Amino acid sequence: MRFVWAIIAFVLATLMIGASIAQRTILEAPETETAKIATEGSAPYVLIDGSVLASHPGAQTLRIAGDNEVFMAYGRTQDVSAWLAPSSYEHVTLNREGAPVAKTVAASAPVEGASPTATPEGSDLWLQEFEQDRSLATTLRLPTDMSVLVASDGTAAAPSTMSVTWPTGATTPWAGPLLVGGIVMAVIGLVLYVLALRHVRRSRGPRRKGLPLTATQPIDLSIEQAEKGVIAAAPGRRRLGSKRRPFVAISAVLIGGIALTGCSPESWPDLQPAPTASPTPSVIVPEGQGAPAVTETQAERILARISEKVAAADKANDPKAAAERLTGPALVERETNYRLRKKLPKAEALPALPSGDMTAFLPQAKNDWPRMFLAVVEDADGVATVMTATQESPWAEYKVAYVSSLRADASMNLAAPYVGAVAVEPNSPFLLMAPESLAAAYANVLDKGAKSEFASMFDEKTDTFRPLVAENRATLLKNFNKTGEETGRVSFKAEAGSSDPLSLVTLDSGAIVAVTVTENETIVPTDGDAVIKLGDNVVVKALSGVSQSSTGFRTRYTDQLYFFVPAQGSNQKIQLLASRSNVLDAKVVKKE
Repeated sequence: MRFVWAIIAFVLATLMIGASIAQRTILEAPETETAKIATEGSAPYVLIDGSVLASHPGAQTLRIAGDNEVFMAYGRTQDVSAWLAPSSYEHVTLNREGAPVAKTVAASAPVEGASPTATPEGSDLWLQEFEQDRSLATTLRLPTDMSVLVASDGTAAAPSTMSVTWPTGATTPWAGPLLVGGIVMAVIGLVLYVLALRHVRRSRGPRRKGLPLTATQPIDLSIEQAEKGVIAAAPGRRRLGSKRRPFVAISAVLIGGIALTGCSPESWPDLQPAPTASPTPSVIVPEGQGAPAVTETQAERILARISEKVAAADKANDPKAAAERLTGPALVERETNYRLRKKLPKAEALPALPSGDMTAFLPQAKNDWPRMFLAVVEDADGVATVMTATQESPWAEYKVAYVSSLRADASMNLAAPYVGAVAVEPNSPFLLMAPESLAAAYANVLDKGAKSEFASMFDEKTDTFRPLVAENRATLLKNFNKTGEETGRVSFKAEAGSSDPLSLVTLDSGAIVAVTVTENETIVPTDGDAVIKLGDNVVVKALSGVSQSSTGFRTRYTDQLYFFVPAQGSNQKIQLLASRSNVLDAKVVKKE
């Protein structure tokens, strides 16, 4: 019976080890699945829809081969489609059977002159772009609302040899346990077999009783030992049976080696407990709100490009180069600075636009154009700069329109970057003050202080800019009165700037609003024979082109200001968050 149990153990071991090996060989499923993408190969662009890439779970490995340069980028499907509107392209989607199929899409927004899609490189719409000679392969993990753009150089035909590969997720979780179990059963069978042999040897044949002995007959010990199955070893000889030990040792080594073949993770079942969902704060996106214009990583890359371009323009004093990445008041102040530096070599350049990790970021939630986003970036000295960048069309680059220094203790209640915020209409009645009225109201406060009708609406305690303006005006007036009080007059007038306000909603239904205020300093003679001389004022001399005037001078400054404007009915006041002021121009006053 012991031999029967040993045979059963060996049979089970054979079956289990065989099943384990079969799972890792003839029964093993393929690890990946590949779909080839066929196109006509004549259009300059191929758009691989996100539904194709996400048709299987897991990461997507995209392989592209062409005769020349291979360009690939990915972004939101609606953004890529909008960018492709002036050009024909092939759109790869899924057919009814779930296979990728290409369909030619004609240009839907023809433009005059050069096509804005002549080159796909460097667009601010792309979340990431790749370029390589003749072939390109990369692994992505894109959701259904993201698509891939494939091209050569934007004019030649796009590569036509493409494929997408996904992992099947096929594993052999029982290969390891079956292999180990088979080895255990083989060991058990071997033990049972050895025990069976030992039992047979001990009980080999029927025992015979010896002949009765006389009382005086000696006992033959060799016969007694033979009857008990013991054989005396001759001196110098090895004991019988010792030659079987190497076989047992070799078997153990072989079994251990086989066991190691089943140690890969995919050969074992996943015994980790299923993750328990932890509560996360719910984010309610207003119905009909668009998607965020840019991601945080995308915004950082855009700001880095802007910073690099503006730095090159600053070095060359080139306003045209600066205009490629600046607009509005941010461009105007630099144009004035370039003029000064050309005439005054010792004049200081404006601070460089910082780039790097953002400490605050809020994109506009909008699917069409124009778009904008707000970002706060700290420089190496810990000084925070707040900027608003705008994009006028899918083919335009983002340009910084407003740039200011953030107040050290300023706080902004911003929505999450993956939700974004909508822009506020200039005449919105839902704020304590409409954005289009904010600049004029604050200008009135700068001129009249506490006597202004709007003074009570602004938080004076947190306003660090108003005292500076008052101090500068008092200093200028004091210095002028030392020599020209009897022959001239100084006046100050602040007014709303010409730039449109830019604003984004905050979580408390208020808004962050960026506006410009223009400050005018006018010095005119009160005596018909008097002449206003500039003296050491080299800035006004350089900008006006003269050193004295019988009609006087008017110097203008542009103030870029960020405010928090609370919602209508709130107990809060309007708070100044950031400010920046630089000279705009200086001219001779025209004779009336």
